Amino acid sequence: MRFFQKVYRLVAQIPPGQVATYGQIAALLGNPRSARAVGWAMRAAPQEQNLPCHRVVRQDGGLAPGFVFGGTAIQRAILAEEGVSFLPNGKIDLSQHLWDCSCLDTDPKKHL
Repeated sequence: MRFFQKVYRLVAQIPPGQVATYGQIAALLGNPRSARAVGWAMRAAPQEQNLPCHRVVRQDGGLAPGFVFGGTAIQRAILAEEGVSFLPNGKIDLSQHLWDCSCLDTDPKKHL
């Protein structure tokens, strides 16, 4: 399976009210230095898959660049509607909302 498809299958599993970082996704796929490639995958995600791309954020809880969702306010509004809380600096409170993916079977030979 190609890298982008693996990213999409994993991102589809992020539940509402939680977020994952680009680096977290890359590490789960066995490519911890491929956070930027995860970002490229998010940018190229096919709309018909209805992926929760808005739930993938920077390692510091920062939102995607403004051009991605038509502005950071849109991504923030979607996340807030799902119950994600933000710190005074505008970043996501990762201590409360970082996806606990420990229950996933991330063996690259399996379904991812």
